[in-house]
Parts: sequence; structure tokens; C-alpha cells
Amino acid sequence: MKRFLLLAIFICVITTVKHAQTAEEIVSKAENDIKGKSSYGTIEMIITTPDFTRTLKMESWWIGNEKALIVTIAPIKEAGNKTLKIGDQIWSYLRNTETTIKIPPSMMLQSWNGSDFTNDDLVRESNLVKDYDLKILATEKINNDECWKIQLIPKPDAPVVWGKIYYWVRKADYLPAVVQYFDEKGNMVKYMVYTDIKNFHGRVMPSKWVMHNVAKKGHTTTIIVDDMHFDTKIPDKIFSYQELERGN
Repeated sequence: MKRFLLLAIFICVITTVKHAQTAEEIVSKAENDIKGKSSYGTIEMIITTPDFTRTLKMESWWIGNEKALIVTIAPIKEAGNKTLKIGDQIWSYLRNTETTIKIPPSMMLQSWNGSDFTNDDLVRESNLVKDYDLKILATEKINNDECWKIQLIPKPDAPVVWGKIYYWVRKADYLPAVVQYFDEKGNMVKYMVYTDIKNFHGRVMPSKWVMHNVAKKGHTTTIIVDDMHFDTKIPDKIFSYQELERGN
């Protein structure tokens, strides 16, 4: 009996160790759950300021964090504008003038499409495990959901703009709940809140992402996911300079 009891305890310990989650695994799963290896879908982006509200509807194609094409389809006056991302390079196509602009390093911190996202956000958004040292700090509740609170500190010489990130991931389903972004002085610049969990063709994910700009009072950008297909086959030609300049 004693031998059996010791064996049972040993199995429990091994199982616990085997299934212990690292901060890197948790964040990687959270990022993958909302992006997948590839994706195609339609989204709405609502930009709110104290002076106006502007809504864009877009189509997007993504392959991991390496390639992306985002095409504005509404309103009419902006339909056909495109953003192409390949690696850490971004190009912008403006339909009205039929011109293509490569975004230089000096413009990476500027607003993307007039939103509270920057060009750098578009380039770096899924390199968290690569560019940061991650650590689980605590378990906290966000909207009554148990979450891991994970701290991300930039690795030496990592090409990032944030001095620190706090990332809350729901324990029940590994979906992101809140992400806070801090500058090098420790001041929070903005934070993202994920809500409205929905099922998109078999994948459950937050359908509403709200970026709050702490530095600019009253400025928010809301992403509404209308439809999204994951792990789909996307032709390489979609992410080409030629495709970018095809206009509509």
C-alpha cells in the first residue's frame, strides 16, 4: 500500500510539472488563438476622438506576423487604400493619387490610418516572446475571469519601443483580456481591452478590441471583427508589390 501511495504521489508530481505553463507558452497561445498561422476576414475600425468619430471597414489577409495585406473597402472616399507588410517593412498605397509610399523608420511611431495604433504596432505585434523576457506575476480577475498577469520586459538590444508590457490572459481559454503598454519612464501610454467572445468558423476569440490612448484623453480605437477564417491557404501573390498597386 505504501509503495502504491508513493507511486501515485510521484505520478501527480510529474503530471503537474509536465503541465506547468510558462509565461512564454501562455502568451504564445493567446496570440495564436486570435491570429492563427494564417487568417482572412473583414473588420471594422472605429476611431473616436473628442472632435469626431470615423469608421473604416477593411479586408485583411495575414500569414503569422510575417506578411499582411489590409485593404479599406469603406467609406467610398477611402476604398482601395492598402497597407502591405512583409517582415519589418511596410508600404502604403493611396488609391486617389495612385501612389505607393514605403514607411521609413522615422515614421514607425506615427499613427496607422489615423488610429491609436502605430505603424510599429503593425510590425511588432506578434514578436512578444522573441523581443521580451516574460514572467508570470500573479493571478487576477478581469471581468470576473481568472487571469494570469504576465510582465514583459524588453531583452537587451531588442528593437522595441515599449519599456514594459503587462499582459492578462484568461485561464479558462487562454484568450487575451487586457494588455497595458508603458514607456521607458514607466508611464502607461495606452491599453487594449478584449471583450465579446464569439465563435468564428470553429475558433473562439474576442470580437471587440478597444485601444485606449492614455496620452490623448478621449481617444480610442475599436476593432470589431465581423468575420474571420483561420489557417486558410493564402496565395503568395496576395503579399506582393504588384498586388499592392493593382488599385481596386
